[in-house]
Amino acid sequence: MAGGGFCRLPNGTVVVALTLTRPCGGTATGAGPDAPVRVLVHAANRARALTRLRNLGLRAVYLRGNDRPPTPDEITAVLHHPDGLLWRAAPQAGQELWHPIRALLGPAGHAGPARPAA
Repeated sequence: MAGGGFCRLPNGTVVVALTLTRPCGGTATGAGPDAPVRVLVHAANRARALTRLRNLGLRAVYLRGNDRPPTPDEITAVLHHPDGLLWRAAPQAGQELWHPIRALLGPAGHAGPARPAA
């Protein structure tokens, strides 16, 4: 993992920011399949934030240290989003906006392989 960190908010919740490789080879922003993305998660604590990502299929997600905590702009973005899960390309290219996590995971709704139609 390239970097990540967290910030505890005054109300006791946390915002976790992680830099991950793009799952599923998605190219929603025109970047290649191995391009890094910055993922933001708002949750009650660090463990729950990582669990939210693991439940979406991002299995190898760990937070070791606090070397790249979320910036104030990132915290504001994730707090104002109803899902509390956002991403964008890292490093940021131009004025790219934050995307909901659904746009990163693709039509299957998780980072794992697509299920065959029954």
